[in-house]
Amino acid sequence: MKPVLALVGRPNVGKSTLFNRLTKSRDAIVADFAGLTRDRHYGNGRQGRHEFIVIDTGGFEPDAASGIFKEMAKQAQQAVAEADVVIFVVDARAGLSAQDHDIAKYLRKLGKPCVLTANKAEGMHEGIQLSEFFELGFGQVIPVSAAHGQGIRELVELALAPLHLPDPDDEVVQPDPGVIKLAVAGRPNVGKSTLINTWLGEERLVAFDLPGTTRDAITVPFEHKGQRFELIDTAGLRRKGKVFEAIEKFSVVKTLQAIETANVVLLLLDATQGVTDQDAHIAGYALESGRAVVLAVNKWDAIDAYQRELVQRSIETRLAFLKFASLHFISARKRQGLGPLWTSIIQAHKAATRKMSTPVLTRLLLEAVQFQSPQRAGMFRPKLRYAHQGGMNPPIIIIHGNSLEHVTESYKRFLEGRFRKEFDLVGTPLRIEMKSSKNPYSTQDES
Repeated sequence: MKPVLALVGRPNVGKSTLFNRLTKSRDAIVADFAGLTRDRHYGNGRQGRHEFIVIDTGGFEPDAASGIFKEMAKQAQQAVAEADVVIFVVDARAGLSAQDHDIAKYLRKLGKPCVLTANKAEGMHEGIQLSEFFELGFGQVIPVSAAHGQGIRELVELALAPLHLPDPDDEVVQPDPGVIKLAVAGRPNVGKSTLINTWLGEERLVAFDLPGTTRDAITVPFEHKGQRFELIDTAGLRRKGKVFEAIEKFSVVKTLQAIETANVVLLLLDATQGVTDQDAHIAGYALESGRAVVLAVNKWDAIDAYQRELVQRSIETRLAFLKFASLHFISARKRQGLGPLWTSIIQAHKAATRKMSTPVLTRLLLEAVQFQSPQRAGMFRPKLRYAHQGGMNPPIIIIHGNSLEHVTESYKRFLEGRFRKEFDLVGTPLRIEMKSSKNPYSTQDES
């Protein structure tokens, strides 16, 4: 599982800038979930060969009594509870404040690994100007400049050090090829718990829990019609949260880690509420992770014909990027539509792990080019020569040729459609990569 780093500090110390620097992207996942404020962000970061999840929080006032500051404090407390390591951010230029002392007092009580970093420290002398922050009692102060990227590597290395992470090559575990890892994901109260309990009860499956850490998803091995599954439970069914009830009802970290671990993601939607921003965020993360996806709309029996039409339209518009996924309308409580759901889950896994031979891929590519050539770019037209498979789960097709950087996205979608139809790639994303041959005559003597 990816380690989790939480950024905590008072307002305007540069936490969001540091978050964007750590994730190398501004496309963070917004956790607009019940019980979490909208300025709480989750994103993926990478340092060398180690990956991690970063949580950005709003300004932290531990003793806030009411209003928005109380909600922001609650959000920060939840982030700290989910984190493996806390990065306490202070402002090197503004200096130490009473609020910094309050936050430090709160963090020391928790006893969780904490790294103190002074942001906006560009051009400052570490020993003299940062000495006052030693009062907070966290030892070493790491000076950084999130805006300029200074000190970031040292900060991450120090944050990950207490976790004693193994080398990524050493922790590779060969999965059992006969087991499908299935993650049930979705917003709170969409019926994940009901669906899981229905599966375990109706099919009379022998199941047992394999708990991980506090935040880790729980795996439930079970079997359906001879096919073995490993259900990655993100519903929080079996443990009461010791810190916050909202964390146990729904943990964003738990869902992100479950999606990363799974072969197939079952995204559960609520028919009574349609497709929300939260649903789109989870779906987008599953697509970004390259996971096979099956869509299921729960509580289908609870709405009338007009509402059903609205739900179908919202899926077509808001989840248009998941057109490859099978769609099912179910009622977990009444056990309706669950049979075809299993069929699609198995089909999606087969598609995600399908082997595609180089001769067939090349033949399909040349036939597609003969049917419709790529658009000319200036004096040259991209030349597509051959294709081969570059990976599975998700399937990756690598196309070789000349001037392929000019191939348009629309033409890639055209090729994707031809490949999908031939290999029946239902339920899985498909990635197409272009690799142009180097032109030996392109180098010019500029002297």
